[in-house]
Amino acid sequence: MIKTVFPSAVKGKLRAPASKSVAQRALAIATLARGESRLFHCGDSDDVLAAIRVCRSLGATITDEGESLRIKGGISQPQTALDCGEAGLGIRMFSALAAILAAETELTGSGSLVTRPMDMIEQSLIAAGAHCTTNGGRVPIKVKGPLPGGQIQVDGSVSSQVLTGLLIAAPYSLSPARFMVKDLKSRPYVDITTRMMKEFGVEVQNNNYEEFVVPAPATFSPRDYVVEGDWSGAAFWLVAAAITGDLIIENLDPSSAQADMAVLKALEACGASMQWKNDSIHIKRSPLKGFEFDATHCPDLFPPLVALAAACEGQTRIRGVSRLKVKESDRATALKLEFGKMGLNIQLDNDIMIIKGGKLSGAEVSSHHDHRIAMACAVGALIADNPVAIRDSQAVAKSYPAFFEDMEKLVSNV
Repeated sequence: MIKTVFPSAVKGKLRAPASKSVAQRALAIATLARGESRLFHCGDSDDVLAAIRVCRSLGATITDEGESLRIKGGISQPQTALDCGEAGLGIRMFSALAAILAAETELTGSGSLVTRPMDMIEQSLIAAGAHCTTNGGRVPIKVKGPLPGGQIQVDGSVSSQVLTGLLIAAPYSLSPARFMVKDLKSRPYVDITTRMMKEFGVEVQNNNYEEFVVPAPATFSPRDYVVEGDWSGAAFWLVAAAITGDLIIENLDPSSAQADMAVLKALEACGASMQWKNDSIHIKRSPLKGFEFDATHCPDLFPPLVALAAACEGQTRIRGVSRLKVKESDRATALKLEFGKMGLNIQLDNDIMIIKGGKLSGAEVSSHHDHRIAMACAVGALIADNPVAIRDSQAVAKSYPAFFEDMEKLVSNV
């Protein structure tokens, strides 16, 4: 599908979409909790729908009640392979949950997930005492438990998602688990995990992000839980407002543990005009200057920050390029190529992306089947001198199916 976005300004009010990162964790934990939970505002992104399918395969009874999902938990051996779709968090998290089970479970995926490396899952689960094999470092993954607990070495340098899965599964180990973690990246995402585990009744001891201790055997308690708004999706609208218009974004938690809330620091650094009121933030266009930002622990911010840097006077430097290789696309290369078609000068210097702000031109670009590249190009198109056509724009469904619908509400010419 091709979406064409014309130069325009965003104006109005918007409710931030549900956080797919939080929703997937909530679904996994509620599936493990014996009893009935209700999860409010999970959203309908592809990744969340995939998590619902997997949880049902693992034995949960899930009823869609409109604004909420009613979940009767209790994990059991699945009869078929667990299809995680294109969800990177999903396959890393549910692989660990499968390691609770005594019989072998197969996990697979589709689209970009087929080419993404799975070695980190295999290595981490073996280190945790489970049996795990991959197809030469790719899906399918085959996992067999149980998890014995004890001391476990985890490499956190590539992704925190494997650790998230292990932490959620750890209460169902045979004995307490002590995770010794080396070079943990994306720490805020682990904070989300441990905070949610505590809310469902299991407290994790975090010793300076180098050691995590989980009590076991233990169980999660069912409960009602409201999924908060998504800072990752909202980041694109915050940038769009800062570079073109005047927008109020609702349903954002100013005390959130989500890593991508750090977009506020980047916006502040470049001189954006922002004002909080309860769970809403008002942001409007103002003169912007180049900025420096470390995205090592929030690499999903690279795409919206490239669109932001394009509107800034002078040079912007963003650290953390090494975190972009194992996403839905090689995002550093994709951003350089597609924004280059719009006339933006992007250079890669080891772990730093250097962007020289300037005018953007109309062009035909590709999403690389990556939801965040599609949204970044759409936001950049708002300040281009001519329309920008985005190929494979349907990729936004992975995290934010209503993105272009929301854009149509805020501007008149999509």
